[in-house]
Amino acid sequence: MYKVFFKDRIIFLGDKSESVNFEGMVYAWVEGESLEGLILQFDEDESKEAIFIVAEDLEQLFEHFESCFKYIEAAGGKVFNSKQQILAIYRLGKWDLPKGKVEKGELVHEAAVREVEEECGITDLKIEKELNSTYHTYWMKGKHMLKRTYWYKMSYSGSESLVPQTEEDIQEAKWLSSDNLGEFKANTYASILEVMNEA
Repeated sequence: MYKVFFKDRIIFLGDKSESVNFEGMVYAWVEGESLEGLILQFDEDESKEAIFIVAEDLEQLFEHFESCFKYIEAAGGKVFNSKQQILAIYRLGKWDLPKGKVEKGELVHEAAVREVEEECGITDLKIEKELNSTYHTYWMKGKHMLKRTYWYKMSYSGSESLVPQTEEDIQEAKWLSSDNLGEFKANTYASILEVMNEA
């Protein structure tokens, strides 16, 4: 199943069995049909919290869904230090996790490490494992964008001071203890909460 965030609202993509307990609108997609109208309608009608699109062939459905957007890939990290604190950034009025665009020819896990290093000013990060990717949409210069962000759990054992990358609009980078994430969770993106809640 795929979960695509439109700010705090969601389009689920899956098969019929996964949609059984879903209480909203379920739309059965047939190959050859365009979903563009449905997506735009959902994007504009904020009264719908979520819809579920089902198909026999999920990968085929997702491929078509993706083709309705300009697709880009990003990568980032959920980083823990030796005190088990989590690395957070504050950007454009919201708490977030460090992440950024995968450059051409760059491996995804390398991009994740590079972005964390650039956005927070630390080095020598170690990837522990890959986490679930998140998908979210937004508008940029009149184009509807779909961004997949690859996430990695990382560890950091150094003692460098955090330096927020101000040219990327990051006002603050700080370590937050895992029992003190209330403020972060109350003011972040729905897709970031998914990453925070993943073990």
